[in-house]
Amino acid sequence: MRHLDPLAAYAFMQQRPEAVLVDCRTEIEFLYVGHPVGAEHVAWQEAPDWEIDPGFVDNVKYLVRGNLERPVLVICRSGHRSLHAADALETAGFANVINVLEGFEGHRDENNHRGTLGGWRFRGLPWQQT
Repeated sequence: MRHLDPLAAYAFMQQRPEAVLVDCRTEIEFLYVGHPVGAEHVAWQEAPDWEIDPGFVDNVKYLVRGNLERPVLVICRSGHRSLHAADALETAGFANVINVLEGFEGHRDENNHRGTLGGWRFRGLPWQQT
């Protein structure tokens, strides 16, 4: 597994248009907090039980049309869930998995706020909100 910060991940996707960006946050986060433009939503976990979705790997396989060589970048809020989701993809045979460090919102600052220290949105990369 490779690890790229948001700027490097975005540059990678520009160079490799066949790459798929999987946002593994919850549906609420994806829709209301916002998400990278072009990201595909495949939740790793959902509220209220926070169980790992047993269909996660199969849903990503569907996105790549079964081509496990296709680059898959995985992003979450801060890079924690995406690490576990990316590991599951590698275990399932995906050959080119990239975890996006910092995630969409970044880590918490000294005031317990996100979005001030890093993340996709903080770095000024294209994003949208529903």
